[in-house]
Amino acid sequence: MSSVPSTHSEIVGALYRDHRGWLLAWLRRNVACPQRAQDLSQDTFVRLLGRHELLTPREPRAFLATVAKGLMFDHFRRAALEQAYLGELMQVPEAEQPSPEEQMLALEDLKAIDRMLGSLSSKARAAFLYSRLDGLGHGEIAERLGVSVSRVRQYLAQAMRQCYVALYGEPT
Repeated sequence: MSSVPSTHSEIVGALYRDHRGWLLAWLRRNVACPQRAQDLSQDTFVRLLGRHELLTPREPRAFLATVAKGLMFDHFRRAALEQAYLGELMQVPEAEQPSPEEQMLALEDLKAIDRMLGSLSSKARAAFLYSRLDGLGHGEIAERLGVSVSRVRQYLAQAMRQCYVALYGEPT
C-alpha cells in the first residue's frame, strides 16, 4: 500500500484489495463447500462495512480470520439448529407433520431466536438455556452462574423480551 487508508471505506477497501484472495483460500481450507467459502468471504467484508468504527488492523489476516471464524460459527450453529429441527420433525407421525410452509416458518422463527440468543450476554444466554432447555430453577441457575437469583430473573426477563421482539417485533 502506498498510503495509509484513513476512512472506514478506505480501510475496508484496502483489506479487500490486499487480502481477499488469502481470506478466500483460508476459508476454502476450513469449509467443505467452495460456494459457502465464497459467501463467507463476502459476508466478512460486508460485516466490516457495517461496523461503526474500524481502525487499520496491525495484523490484517488475523483480524479477517477472526471475523470470518465468527461468521463460520454462526453458519454452523444455524445449520445444526436446522438439522435438529428436521430430526425432531422426522419423529412426528406423517399425518401430524406440518406443511412445508409451516416448516419453513418454524425454521425462520428458530433462526430469529438463535440470532437473538447470539446478541445476549453469555450469562443471560446461559440462564435462558438452562431454564428453557434443561428445566433448571432460578436457584440452580444462580448457583451455576455465580450470580444472585434476582439477577437470574433479570436475565430471563431480558431474554424473554428479546424472544418476543425477535418473533413479533417491538410491542406497541
